[in-house]
Amino acid sequence: MINLKRTDSDDPDFKALVKLLDADLAIRDGADHGFYSQFNKIDKIRHAVVCYENDQPIGCGAIKAFSDEAMEVKRMYVSPEGRNKGTATRVLGELEVWASEMGYLKCVLETGQRQPEAIALYEKNGYARTENYGQYVGVENSVCFAKVLES
Repeated sequence: MINLKRTDSDDPDFKALVKLLDADLAIRDGADHGFYSQFNKIDKIRHAVVCYENDQPIGCGAIKAFSDEAMEVKRMYVSPEGRNKGTATRVLGELEVWASEMGYLKCVLETGQRQPEAIALYEKNGYARTENYGQYVGVENSVCFAKVLES
């Protein structure tokens, strides 16, 4: 049985999954990890989703305000046990619904060239590549996306 829970960054299951995400990214990003990790603190995230399978946390994601009209998708992760089951798409969909319910018109996000699974996920879910924004302008490894939300 798959369940989604809306929560925040104080949730212990969200924290545990983010710890696994950070360990994975440290390997993938190598020397660039320090640059990216400074933008991925979770201490003030008010909108997080945790996905459970049979009461075990298997995936997570979060959104935070990016502008008056956009939320930024952050901290997407699926554990090895949760992969190839549609977990990431479920989490992402719930984040999009939540953003829309709060009146946001679109979601933006950044991921890395070394994360082909993430790039495929976002493209499959209707995200279009955009120019790199903010701190990611000029960063060769960064890939930015945006999606207009359904109202």
